[in-house]
Amino acid sequence: MPGGAMLLSVVLLVVISTVRPAAGVRDFPELSHLKTKTSPDVQREAARGVISRLVKDRAADFDVDVNPDLGPKERDTFRLSSTGDGRILIEGTTGVAVSMGFYHYIKYWCNAQRTWAGQQTELPPTLPVIEKPVVITSNDRFRYYKNVCTESYSFVFWQWDRWEQEIDWMVLHGINMPLAFTGQEAIFQRVYARLGFTQEDLNEHFGGPAFLAWSRMGNMRGWGGPLPQMWITNQLILQHQVLQRMRDLGMIPVLGGFAGHVPAAITKLYPHANVTRLPLWAGFNSTYSATYLLDFEDPLFQKIGGLFIQETIDEYGTDHIYNADTFNEMLPASNSSEYIAKAGRAVYHGMIAGDNKAVWLMQGWLFMASGFWGAEQVKALVTSVPQGRMIILDLATDLNPIYAHFQSYYGQPFIWCMLHNFGGTSELFGSIDVYNTQPFKGRSFPNSSMIGIGITPEGINQNEVVYEFMAENTWRTEPRDIFKWVEQYALQRYGANNAAIASAWTRLMSSVYNSTDGHHDNDWVLISERPSTNRGIDIWYRPLDLFLSWEGFLTASQELEGNQLFRYDITDVTRNSLQIISYFYYFSMMESYKINDTAGIKSAGGKMSSLLADMDHLLNANDRFLVGRWIRDARSWGSDDSEKLLLEYNARNQITLWGPNGEIVDYAAKQWAGVVAGFYKPRWEFFTSWLVELVQNKTRFDSYIFAEHIMAEVETPWTKSTYPYPTEPKGNPVEISKALFSKYLPVLQHPFFDKLWQQAQSKQKSQLKPEPFYKWRMRQLLNRSKQWRKSGYSEY
Repeated sequence: MPGGAMLLSVVLLVVISTVRPAAGVRDFPELSHLKTKTSPDVQREAARGVISRLVKDRAADFDVDVNPDLGPKERDTFRLSSTGDGRILIEGTTGVAVSMGFYHYIKYWCNAQRTWAGQQTELPPTLPVIEKPVVITSNDRFRYYKNVCTESYSFVFWQWDRWEQEIDWMVLHGINMPLAFTGQEAIFQRVYARLGFTQEDLNEHFGGPAFLAWSRMGNMRGWGGPLPQMWITNQLILQHQVLQRMRDLGMIPVLGGFAGHVPAAITKLYPHANVTRLPLWAGFNSTYSATYLLDFEDPLFQKIGGLFIQETIDEYGTDHIYNADTFNEMLPASNSSEYIAKAGRAVYHGMIAGDNKAVWLMQGWLFMASGFWGAEQVKALVTSVPQGRMIILDLATDLNPIYAHFQSYYGQPFIWCMLHNFGGTSELFGSIDVYNTQPFKGRSFPNSSMIGIGITPEGINQNEVVYEFMAENTWRTEPRDIFKWVEQYALQRYGANNAAIASAWTRLMSSVYNSTDGHHDNDWVLISERPSTNRGIDIWYRPLDLFLSWEGFLTASQELEGNQLFRYDITDVTRNSLQIISYFYYFSMMESYKINDTAGIKSAGGKMSSLLADMDHLLNANDRFLVGRWIRDARSWGSDDSEKLLLEYNARNQITLWGPNGEIVDYAAKQWAGVVAGFYKPRWEFFTSWLVELVQNKTRFDSYIFAEHIMAEVETPWTKSTYPYPTEPKGNPVEISKALFSKYLPVLQHPFFDKLWQQAQSKQKSQLKPEPFYKWRMRQLLNRSKQWRKSGYSEY
């Protein structure tokens, strides 16, 4: 490690050695029982395990101690100091604090890093000395992690070894309140069996393995099932392992609660029960949607709620915090404040029927539907529960700070969350200035009830720089100099001071990762969307900045090629560059289509197909971009061939059609080797042929007819295929990237991309830019809910 880099780190840490928690934020004594019950000795040993897994035999160079009285009450504090024999002493209030302190040291003294894509943790032979002890305390009581959808988009097929890695990632990044939703179905199965429901009834209620997040929230039912008993049982076993490790480290895991959604068979078993049907969701018909909802005053509501919490505690123990979402992306039957308050009270009373210390953690995503959720409705829901017994996840504060519209949730505590990613898609994106400044505004908001920060992406394994940056808001007391920060990030990530890579990252942070014009990532990526003739421009940065960053990575490859994280990053940057290049061929194809030039359509379509083949070749050279691993992990849960087929179908359907008839097609699109060549490339080739036929037959493009044909001929067959994709990488991503840069250089230099950027800017200035994804989605859902009710709850 260069001496100058070490000096920079030491100087930085001297500056932050007096970090103290933020002042002026309200305290909530009602939450004082939400704390670890694990002994300091157990937490200490668990933190030692984290360190050992990260740095192996060098773990002996670190002493650790857990002392709950080290820092302020209800905050996490760590203290770093050097011992007389060359080791580093890490003290912390919890195992989480010790792990966070360890990561802080190896990042800022040893220039190391651990992310989802791997790690760069080569420590110097002699650990750098800490001249003056450093004490850092978290700004907030809680650091929350995960979206309920993350369980399905990213975590769904993990075995314990991958869960262990993720829990390590959590504590290294300071997470102390993770969602722990695994194994819920085993509890519901027991509760419903006690109430007389059969397994057949539950088969129609539970979603398939890849769709459980949405059946748990009542959005859909049955799709992807029936859920195998093997899955239910083994997920229960896995949950025990997950919770044990989380609690050993001093974390406060969030378990599930009952939100009111019940199997359809309730109308037969309990004919006097008062039930209604929720709206159809996201294009699904009533076979798989319009879930049954118990009336909030029906005695069964509290009975089921209490039984579920009691069974949960009997099986898993509890930390007294539970998540339940009744109206996620679905409109309540009435907008009256009385009705909505009844809903809130029913969910809460169901929880306390099983645990009188229960705290309800609710996702605030439903409030994005501003056409329904006005001040009266929001206040009715959040104040229906005693103050301090509900925590609201302001789930996408980075997109729309809901707390600011509703007086900091009328006094109920909330967590400032960065959602950032929809569906676990791959596109490079960030609003780094938002993450750098807005959490501080949340704490300083008049009468702020902010009690934590949260990282709530729908999917992970993407845009790692964003998550490293956001996690530091745990302890940062003011916005950072982004460019200085990213230079150090590059040093930590690759373990070398390389001017080319530092410049490339600086350029990315000022363009791709810093959407400052109000643009939000719409998840509309050209090549991984079903083709159409009216695709717009979804871009918020100058393409040249991305291309120059790509060139910078290639320059740096002479020194950094052997680094695991560099190979991942150059794959990712190259992939995204090809994604932008695809606009060139698409618009060329459309120009030819407009003038009935079949030769031009074929030429542009052939080049698009070639680009997708090149992308697949690139992605196949990195183990983090292989669909074969996603499918392998899914099949690993099956106990026989039929279960393995069901699991593989779940895995394939979720990332493509997302439903039996493409109800949410491409929402969870993945640019992975195998999907690109096997799914996206044939789609674009089909589209090319379709356009040629339209010109030859002198007919117009009809999106409905096209969708019907491409789904039948390309999309559905891929979801039902069992073709065995590779699970090991092949090739050198750096060499492939170099070859692709040379191949596409004439295209990169084409004035088309400057015109593309000018068009994007023009639309932004004229307010014709694409509607933010979350607004578009909520508007669609609101319209469908209204149609469903107007139709008298019949199909439409």
